[in-house]
Amino acid sequence: MMTIPKLRVIFAGTPVFAKVALQALIDNQQSLNIEIVAVYTQPDRKAGRGQKLTASPVKLLALEHGIAVEQPESFSLKHELGQVSRETLASYRPDVMIVAAYGLILPLGVLNTPQLGCVNIHASLLPRWRGAAPIQRAILAGDAQTGITIMQMAQGLDTGDMLYQVACDIDDTDSTQSLHDKLALLGGEAIVAVMQDPPHYQAIKIPQDDALATYADKITTAEGQIHWQSSAYTIARQIRALGAFSFIHGERVKVLSAKPIKAEQTTNVTAGTVVSVGKNALLVACGADKDGVQHLINITTLQWAGGKPLSAEQITSSNKVNDGDVWVSNIDD
Repeated sequence: MMTIPKLRVIFAGTPVFAKVALQALIDNQQSLNIEIVAVYTQPDRKAGRGQKLTASPVKLLALEHGIAVEQPESFSLKHELGQVSRETLASYRPDVMIVAAYGLILPLGVLNTPQLGCVNIHASLLPRWRGAAPIQRAILAGDAQTGITIMQMAQGLDTGDMLYQVACDIDDTDSTQSLHDKLALLGGEAIVAVMQDPPHYQAIKIPQDDALATYADKITTAEGQIHWQSSAYTIARQIRALGAFSFIHGERVKVLSAKPIKAEQTTNVTAGTVVSVGKNALLVACGADKDGVQHLINITTLQWAGGKPLSAEQITSSNKVNDGDVWVSNIDD
């Protein structure tokens, strides 16, 4: 019986999202008839209070399975080691390169090195949310659905042809972390599906409609600042997506979880005012929604600087927040 040569795969990724996909590929190497010949990941970075050099989740997984690890600083020919990085990549004779949240720009010369090119695992239903923060942007926008796109990489920001897509509902309770975890698993399943027959999926690829594209820019610190004049539903999405912050009694406080409460009638309370503090609820008045109705938001978890997350019950017993107190968007307000 004729033996079909294994497809030589290079995997490039850095955080947990990529680690989940790499694990799926490792678990299915035999059935997919692939060999992961090398893993590319970001150089070790200083992390934590001790600022110790820390390996990425992808690197740790690769070392655990005895896979060669490469950590180039750049593939750019303008960089002194860029040419060396390209030559090292070519020496692995890759058939395909799978990329997931790698964090390093891949020039055209790199994209064209593998026989089947480079494919990317992207955490959105392209062309919606091209860019760095698709999970947060989907929650902030109030999208009902997102998903995974396996894309043939091209020059440009997530502009390549789509090989495979799978959708995922966004629940009203989903945070960035919970949605990340669901999409990471879905990404692993999707890339395993595509790797069963890469030429087939490349043959049925679908170009993206640039007219429908939206962009998931990096999240800024300022975007986490709560403006209480916004509607309760807008603020709740902001908290779910970013872990937002506000100020009370001159202190900056993280708002880790909250739920909008539909008001029976318009309250006309100043936005940011604490309406009620109880064991199970810390209710705050928000701005009016598009229909002119002012709803409340129930804050369930807060965290003061240097402290642990506190539940509504713990906040009540500590007297840190009381009825009539006012949250402000800026410490100078």
